[in-house]
Amino acid sequence: MNQYYLAIDIGASSGRHILAHMEDGKMILEEVHRFPNGMVEVNGEFVWDTEALFAEIKAGLKKCKELGKVPVSVGVDTWGVDFALLDKEGKLIGNVVAYRDSRTKGMDDEVYKIISEEDLYARTGIQKQMYNTIYQLMAVKVKKPEELAQAQTMLMTPDYFHYLLSGKAAEEYTIATTGQLVSPVTKDWDMELIEKLGYPKHIFQKLMTPGTVLGYLTPQVQEEVGFNCKVVLPAAHDTASAVLAVPTSSEDTLYISSGTWSLLGIELKEANCSQRSKECNLTNEGGYDYRFRYLKNIMGLWMIQSVKKEIGGSLGYGEICDMASRSTITSIVDCNDDRFMAPKNMTEEIQAACRESGQQVPETLADVAAVVYNSLAKCYAATTKEIEEIIGKKFDRIHIVGGGSNADYLNRLTARETGLTVYAGPGEGTAIGNVAAQMIADGVLKDIWDARACVFRSFGVVEYPA
Repeated sequence: MNQYYLAIDIGASSGRHILAHMEDGKMILEEVHRFPNGMVEVNGEFVWDTEALFAEIKAGLKKCKELGKVPVSVGVDTWGVDFALLDKEGKLIGNVVAYRDSRTKGMDDEVYKIISEEDLYARTGIQKQMYNTIYQLMAVKVKKPEELAQAQTMLMTPDYFHYLLSGKAAEEYTIATTGQLVSPVTKDWDMELIEKLGYPKHIFQKLMTPGTVLGYLTPQVQEEVGFNCKVVLPAAHDTASAVLAVPTSSEDTLYISSGTWSLLGIELKEANCSQRSKECNLTNEGGYDYRFRYLKNIMGLWMIQSVKKEIGGSLGYGEICDMASRSTITSIVDCNDDRFMAPKNMTEEIQAACRESGQQVPETLADVAAVVYNSLAKCYAATTKEIEEIIGKKFDRIHIVGGGSNADYLNRLTARETGLTVYAGPGEGTAIGNVAAQMIADGVLKDIWDARACVFRSFGVVEYPA
């Protein structure tokens, strides 16, 4: 009889429940539930509808029961930096505000009154992004101090869902590191920094590593879904799970976790908090087995997702990618420009950027998509050179995992621009990494290398020569 493990992988635009089991030494995946996600505006803030998301989480659990495939354990992963504040009764305070909300505008200046930008990077190793938890908490402190005063507990988004499932409030290490409040030396909350910033220390929960068994489903959830199972922490940051699933046998592997964001980097045993690293805006996020994800956040397929909604009609991403491959436009934009973070209209913003820089303005869907794909590939190449220069190593290959690994044209452009052989796949990298952590915890897989060998065996890769 098969043993099933359930990954609940929630991204910024959709979520999915993926069941996994082992068969003849290979990991077999089955999607049992998929649901939409997105920011909603409530009282002038862009927020996540966590109540609706938790209803979808339970709906997917019910489907497992209906299929007769009750999982041994379940774990949730999401994007980073966002959090929930809970009161002394464990109830949600206010909204779970989304990272694209503008409340953090000017909050970097408030933080730098207390600690300089240079010292903050040297202390945390985390790149400056205006949506980091450190700035979000400052926004709460400045604009809604009553919420911070009332708070008893802070939980990052996936940990809030783990809390709703299990009743246990705990923070998972990899997701916590995204907020710029964890020390890369102690691998724990930097309480001295937190105290300096005036954030209440008691709201920060003990950090737990991937594979920690939190407990079991609460009686209420058991009654709703019809079964009980363990709640196990995966690498709860989606990129940390995706990196766990990179099918490599080498310590020195460049990777891109390609989805709404493109995260390009390598794994390091020790964080690089140098000034040069800061200048290149590279980050040292926590990974599985305390392996640092030394990477850069690149805007990624968010731009294509937005363009598709605006002018893509019913076309699929594969069709749009194929159309872009036949475009001859050569215009390029800076994917990491803040103007593309949350524009009112992405298509018009791309057109405006090309117009302002004196380049050909894309008018058709194919041309707009081609500008995005070509710009991403150029950005990948530039980031690869930065990493090679900083760590003093040359690479000959790059692994792409996640949904973007299915973008054939982008993969070919990446190989061309970087001069590296591209290995693309698996597409469900995040969900695979999520269940891999659960399987390691349960003894089905031995360690990270056994998991990666299993991923390669199970899903393989598509090779794009340089």
